[in-house]
Amino acid sequence: MAKQQNIDIRHYDVILAPHITEKATLLSEHNAVVFKVSGEATKPQIKEAVEALFSVKVTGVNTLVQKGKTKRWKGKPYRRTDMKKAVVTLAQGQSIDVTSGI
Repeated sequence: MAKQQNIDIRHYDVILAPHITEKATLLSEHNAVVFKVSGEATKPQIKEAVEALFSVKVTGVNTLVQKGKTKRWKGKPYRRTDMKKAVVTLAQGQSIDVTSGI
């Protein structure tokens, strides 16, 4: 009988989406993956969610808040929303394929 995964619905509220950029792709060479996360998410919650959703061992989590830029559309200014990102470092030999769905 297969081992039951300990996936909680709250994990999907913590990890919103993978953040795929050129810099994030370069980090994947160093066993790191970048995710967009909830603004209220803490490092232990992010670690727990990644380990449960992707069945990997996380060695570290670094977070940052990217402040929203002020832009203009049809002459009227608006502000993009702030975004919290998490750089998740995985154990040696572990990997996550962010191109496939969860």
